[in-house]
Amino acid sequence: MSEEEQKKPAAKAKKEKPPAVEDKPFPEFMEGHYVPALQTALQEQGIEDLQLQFVNGKFPPSLKIAEECPQVKGSWLGGRRQFTVYFPGEDIKGPKFFSWAADGTQPSSIEGFLGDERRINLDLLVFGVVQRLNAQKWLALN
Repeated sequence: MSEEEQKKPAAKAKKEKPPAVEDKPFPEFMEGHYVPALQTALQEQGIEDLQLQFVNGKFPPSLKIAEECPQVKGSWLGGRRQFTVYFPGEDIKGPKFFSWAADGTQPSSIEGFLGDERRINLDLLVFGVVQRLNAQKWLALN
């Protein structure tokens, strides 16, 4: 080794970045990150009796779609306000749908949810639900 090579400091090993939470397996991301983050965000909006769960279920009966898919279901005010976010491809980057219902009725329609976004991440998924519920005038700070 030449004298010049000996004087050079050893190259620092690059620190490997941990994988993004969005890259975790779908069920782990949903249960470990999305549901808790959504719970916190909605509680910060004044919802006190929120029931939030990650389940595998069917689409609303009114739509006559028999398929089951992963869903995040939320309800409060004793179940008088309800929403569901559907993930038919078990992938946060794939198609997602949203429905809502009030006063114990079944949702009559499902709308596309965050379909135009290029980069889907945890914060955007949480923000999307808060924004959608805010548009319904369902949040306390509205």
